[in-house]
Amino acid sequence: MEQSKSAGHLFVGGKVFLHAKQPGFETEPQFGDAVYIRDGTIEHVGSKDDNEISKCRAAGATVHDLNGRTVLPGFVDGHIHLLRLGQSLKKVGLDHCENLDDVRKAIKEHALAYPDEPRVLCKGWMRYMCKPLASLVDDLDPRPIYVDSKDLHTTWCSTAALKELDAENLKDPEGGKIERDANGKPTGPFEEAAVFSIIWPFLASVSSEKDREEMIQSAIQAYNASGYTGAIDMAMDEQAWTTLLKMKEKQLLPFRLAAYWLMTPSTSEADCLAQVDRAIEVHKQLGADESPDLHVVGIKLICDGIIDACTAYLSEPYLKGAEAKKASTGEPFWSGDTLNAVVRKADAAGLQVALHAIGDAAITMAVDALSTCFPKNRHRIEHLELASSRDAKRLGELGITASVQPVHADPWILRAWPSLLGHRCGRAFPYREFSDGGAPLALGSDSPTSPWDIMANVYVATTRKSYRNTQHDEAVNYNFRLGICESVVAASYGSARSVFWDGRLGSLEPGKAADLTVWDMEWGVDSLLGAAIKETWFNGERVWSA
Repeated sequence: MEQSKSAGHLFVGGKVFLHAKQPGFETEPQFGDAVYIRDGTIEHVGSKDDNEISKCRAAGATVHDLNGRTVLPGFVDGHIHLLRLGQSLKKVGLDHCENLDDVRKAIKEHALAYPDEPRVLCKGWMRYMCKPLASLVDDLDPRPIYVDSKDLHTTWCSTAALKELDAENLKDPEGGKIERDANGKPTGPFEEAAVFSIIWPFLASVSSEKDREEMIQSAIQAYNASGYTGAIDMAMDEQAWTTLLKMKEKQLLPFRLAAYWLMTPSTSEADCLAQVDRAIEVHKQLGADESPDLHVVGIKLICDGIIDACTAYLSEPYLKGAEAKKASTGEPFWSGDTLNAVVRKADAAGLQVALHAIGDAAITMAVDALSTCFPKNRHRIEHLELASSRDAKRLGELGITASVQPVHADPWILRAWPSLLGHRCGRAFPYREFSDGGAPLALGSDSPTSPWDIMANVYVATTRKSYRNTQHDEAVNYNFRLGICESVVAASYGSARSVFWDGRLGSLEPGKAADLTVWDMEWGVDSLLGAAIKETWFNGERVWSA
């Protein structure tokens, strides 16, 4: 028997954002004043006076008076780490700290407040605050202490943590480093690949399946409350994937997730290609047709590190700044031959490829690798923080998605850059060139490395100013700013398009899934930080309201 349709939901009395195709810097938003959804699908977008709206009123649709509020699409975060985000929600934040005393005080207070936790977990540390030495925190608590850097490229461990990791007997992984003293004894920091190949798997392994489910549920709830209905995970692994599949069976996912399988660097090309084989296997086990809202779309490779740690791969050496102990350009985490072999195999199998590249030399390396690929696979480069003008142009020519996180361009967290880069800061975050050159844009947050507030992200993209400290009036390369409409579309439709979701997600258009958000906001750069999310609807159902 055919199931009868519901009467649906009608939203009137406010603004309804109309999809802008290929918006540019000067694109002005267009609004309707009514949207009708039914049985998980958008059926009409337009004016309250349209015949279709009159018909749905007569049919008994539930009417929602927007009271002047604005309806935007459900947003899709273009770059997150879902399980890490869930873990981070229970960690003590150090973002407010300015020095060692602040850091120690925050850790001590958290340890005293949670005496039954097996470990003291922290997040948000930055290098300007203090050195990451175990000896500086050992006296705070006898339990293992793990401190994540803001960018997740370093984990600072206490001596108790080093002992439970058996760090003295661990070798440095390819693309990573365990910092040691002159006698070879670990001093506290795990850097780069040592974080995601040692620390992440260990902390995931000591948590139960139930713990991981709760972490992911907490992350999804936090995202629904921020206006997101989907995201793209950029570091999927076996443990997180197993948990997600079990949650899918239990129907615990009011969220859409496309995932990139994280590749671990290795000097063995055969080992790297075997990792691609595993990604292909997982991709085929649960494809987009069978499971459109949860599937592995491709592979992720981290090509270099970050500017602040002097591990981003540059074409010219770092200056003698706060962390630059000697003239160095940083090094790529993958050899060119191995990178190209992995990318070619994934591309031939129909996988999408995502390459983390921050330094200008790493970006050139990444563009070169993707230049031989099939452009219709919609490959992408993550971060793109110090791109040359030539590579900015090549992105558009090759159809490579520019996956960027404007929150990383916040000037308040870039205070070390001038001493490390000098005049090269003038090339930082050249988003305007990406867009003008025709590169598809996908906006994300890289949470939990950064806050995931949608309008804060749009604010930094459009003003190039700080939302973390609004008293800090400096703008980073204002000439590279994006427009508001351009940014909003990139954070919704652009991210959806990047993983082939654009046919059903990312914009308010008839026939698409009824993912939408209701905002109390004024459209303008000076009002973005005052915008407030009021409701989030997923597949035609309200999943969060203020």
